[in-house]
Amino acid sequence: MCGIIGGISQREVSAILLEGLRRLEYRGYDSAGMAVLKAPRELKRIRALGKVQRLADLMEREPLSGTLGIAHTRWATHGEPSERNAHPHVCRDRCAVVHNGIIENHEQLREEQIARGYEFTSGTDTEVIVHAVYDRLLAGDGLLDAVRHTTRRLEGAYALGVLDTHDPDRLVAARYGSPLVVGLGFGEGFIASDVFALLPVTQKFIFLEEGDIAEITRNGVRIWDRSGEPVVRPVRESGLTADAVERGQYRHYMLKEIFEQPRAVADTLEGRISGARVLPRAFGNEAEGVFKEIRAVTIVACGTSFHAALVSRYWIESLTGLPCNVEVASEYRYRKQVVPIGVLFVTISQSGETADTLAAMRLAQELGYASTLAICNVPESSLVRESDLVLLTHAGPEIGVASTKAFTTQLVALLLLTTVIGRYRGLDAETEKQRVALLRTLPGKLEEALALDATIQTVAEQFAEKRHALFLGRGIHYPVAMEGALKLKEISYIHAEAYPAGELKHGPLALIDEDMPVVAVAPNDELLEKLKSNLEEVRARGGEMFVFADDRVTMAEERGTTVIKVPHVDSLVSPLIFTVPLQLLAYHVAVLKGTDVDQPRNLAKSVTVE
Repeated sequence: MCGIIGGISQREVSAILLEGLRRLEYRGYDSAGMAVLKAPRELKRIRALGKVQRLADLMEREPLSGTLGIAHTRWATHGEPSERNAHPHVCRDRCAVVHNGIIENHEQLREEQIARGYEFTSGTDTEVIVHAVYDRLLAGDGLLDAVRHTTRRLEGAYALGVLDTHDPDRLVAARYGSPLVVGLGFGEGFIASDVFALLPVTQKFIFLEEGDIAEITRNGVRIWDRSGEPVVRPVRESGLTADAVERGQYRHYMLKEIFEQPRAVADTLEGRISGARVLPRAFGNEAEGVFKEIRAVTIVACGTSFHAALVSRYWIESLTGLPCNVEVASEYRYRKQVVPIGVLFVTISQSGETADTLAAMRLAQELGYASTLAICNVPESSLVRESDLVLLTHAGPEIGVASTKAFTTQLVALLLLTTVIGRYRGLDAETEKQRVALLRTLPGKLEEALALDATIQTVAEQFAEKRHALFLGRGIHYPVAMEGALKLKEISYIHAEAYPAGELKHGPLALIDEDMPVVAVAPNDELLEKLKSNLEEVRARGGEMFVFADDRVTMAEERGTTVIKVPHVDSLVSPLIFTVPLQLLAYHVAVLKGTDVDQPRNLAKSVTVE
């Protein structure tokens, strides 16, 4: 959600912090701010409602100068989007705080602090943190101890960056429930919500663990764990470069990421298949033993990752014979669980920091599942570090809020999982060979699907003035329709929902008229004829249909029906191919409507709070 960056150096830091904020824009935010120690005991703060560029414009007129500073992009939780609620928050011109997360006991702390004479200038939960730190500084604590004492009183989630004008040689960071990384430079150190923000200045990082507190100086970093013991966390070198998150020739990150899918899928397959087999070790050294013993699978995820999980339920149950339960992470956490013996608990997350998914995984470990497996795109994330088994989707950085290449690479990972589990459930070598061969064709087939771009750009013109849309699919392609509807609503703000086509008569048919476009996914499978019957019901009621059909499907275009031919593939992998034109449709409709494609309103890339 919110983005944090901070730094201490021998050089000016404001330009570094500003560039870091730009690189964190993809996370979603409504305001931005920066505080820099301008001179001994002189703190300068600038905040702005809206985009980082507005902050940059203010800084041009009123430059910030200093070698120690913190900056933030805020996504409103407590308190409306406004300048007064923007971070950093400052107490009595001495200490400043940036915060990601939610402090659940902020009302109690606020009442205590008001009684002690503190005045509140914002409606945020964060301001209680800066007052608490200041209170400990007044009591004689150094900055490190002040932050340590404060965090012991906080309930909820936080990633913090804190500075004290009386202590210009250190920056203190703390993390619990929200991600925070330390970047290491020569004679300088940094903190950030993720590595993307710091790639222009370093590729060496320390990923703080739950409950860690770090002291960053120009000479190095010291870290203490949640029990107060000094610890050494590993230094990891990122393979990403500063230009890895640039748009290049593309107008938007989302379009770039849609067109990166053939490469992303190829990278996800690399090293996971050998000859005609899927390699169990790709999931971890203990994977083979786990997969031999499991009796069922439970998958938990949110948003787009949840749709990938729904697709995989069809694969797992039909191809392995194992029961598969799929749940939304935010719901799973808050109901009583019954855990049968031998269940593999799978979590799916692009970022690996999704708060509900992380909490569900931690709960599962307490409940006694056979093992936990994370499917994730970020190797240093909390989900990856804490899971028993891991399969990384090598999608590369995904900046657009509306997930695209993460979805298709998750599907590839889930099909690999299905195949390797199937081996211990009677899958013969010849069938596995055929599946691996299909997987190898995917990058080329995705390229063919991307060739529909110009056609879909024309089709999108018929959606630009619409306010609602209905997406239909059957069987394994119903979750694909759900994902298509999600993409359209996320970035074009057109209300879109998906239904199983067989449910038309149970309600949605009442909505059909010439102003409600109907998008249908029509693969060449055993449910095709039933789908055609459903579409006749739409046509009979004057609905305008857009059918994405396998190019071997015979379906005539006539008044009110537009057919977009999709390259033929085997039904096993068709969900990946049919996803691409639906992504392109959402993208081009959003461009025509003039919305903010990469940073749609009210949404964040990484949902790190409940």
